[in-house]
Amino acid sequence: MMGSISRSVTEFCLDLYNKLNRNAEDTNIIFSPMSISVALALVHLGAKNNTAAQIEKVLHVRKAAERMSLGSDLESAAPEMEPELSQERQPSLSQCNKDGDLNHEAFQALLLQLQNLGERYVLTLANNLFIQQGFELQQQFLMCAKELYGAMLQTVDFHGAVEATRIKINSWVESETQGKIKELFAPGMIDAHALLVLVNVIYFKASWEHKFEEQKTVQRDFKLNENEKKPVQMMYQKGTFKLGYIEEMGAQILELPYAQKSLSMIILLPGDTAGGSTSGLEQIEKTMTYENVMLWTSSEHMFEMTVEVYLPRFKLEGTFNLNEVLQEMGMTDIFTESKADLSAMSFAKSRVLSNVVHKTYVEVNEEGTVAAAGTGAVIVRRSLPLTEVFMADHPFLFFIRHNPTNTILFFGKLCSP
Repeated sequence: MMGSISRSVTEFCLDLYNKLNRNAEDTNIIFSPMSISVALALVHLGAKNNTAAQIEKVLHVRKAAERMSLGSDLESAAPEMEPELSQERQPSLSQCNKDGDLNHEAFQALLLQLQNLGERYVLTLANNLFIQQGFELQQQFLMCAKELYGAMLQTVDFHGAVEATRIKINSWVESETQGKIKELFAPGMIDAHALLVLVNVIYFKASWEHKFEEQKTVQRDFKLNENEKKPVQMMYQKGTFKLGYIEEMGAQILELPYAQKSLSMIILLPGDTAGGSTSGLEQIEKTMTYENVMLWTSSEHMFEMTVEVYLPRFKLEGTFNLNEVLQEMGMTDIFTESKADLSAMSFAKSRVLSNVVHKTYVEVNEEGTVAAAGTGAVIVRRSLPLTEVFMADHPFLFFIRHNPTNTILFFGKLCSP
């Protein structure tokens, strides 16, 4: 089942990247397709009919069900084997995997794997639904949201105390991300008419399997575009890494594993062409289909070799209000009062999703993604043996992948470290 989920997450990832990238030519982008997929799957638990079907379409899980017709036959057969439950009893978890093509248990299984990456990783993924007081929530939805997605639901008063609510949400986010994400909602960002706000944050910290030595970090120029450059702290190491090429565009692909190789950062570096590097980046973006990404990063395409890696230190934070983008992708009913069907979530009549806000924090440095102190670099003169050079001194794409399931946890574009 994991395979179909990781495919859905990747397809959703590429769709979302194309939307977010439209007006972002020279802008850094970072988001977590995995985390947003989980947040939308959580909302799907409360949705019915067309509202639910649109979420499945956006998340690419409908196709997953067709591809895995065997799996979905088994799923649709499962409820008949359950004994009928009387209304008074507590709902059971088996009822959470509702009708429709979204396999909530597969998402839950993936989340469990990601929560147990070992002590050299911190991966905090948190979803919280903030709901206007006075809404009566269905017990079953509350239970399933908590059991499957660890999501907490909090009743707040947007209407009467919007500022206090904003502060409450921000402090929840800050504590979930170890203080890294301080003010998710700026003043004025939350509307006093809000009914339901979904907040989704992910925080990631890990160490590289092979660390960069701090004394080898030197200042170098990073070419922002044909005409502009800026000095960056460029990390360096020489080691054995998996490297691949996309021949037709002269691009290099490097895999940098994190501790125990559970996760890797994959960097897609365009060829540094004479015509400026943006064209190379656009070439990759245009041909970046699910099939191509799988092909480019497959084991047949990447070879272990000695590589001199130059990678800038960088810190990326991405905050997106996903309302507009999700509507463009086809999730329209849930934001429209006359059409939203969230009857599996609450009995109240008029309820729509007011906001979907996503924030990601990723930091890359010598240790991995742990902040390291101490600057001042020593330049060592050295004679170079014949090795490959991977020089990330111009804009590139990267993603962080959970290797056992091949799931993309983070996806980004670095234009300016």
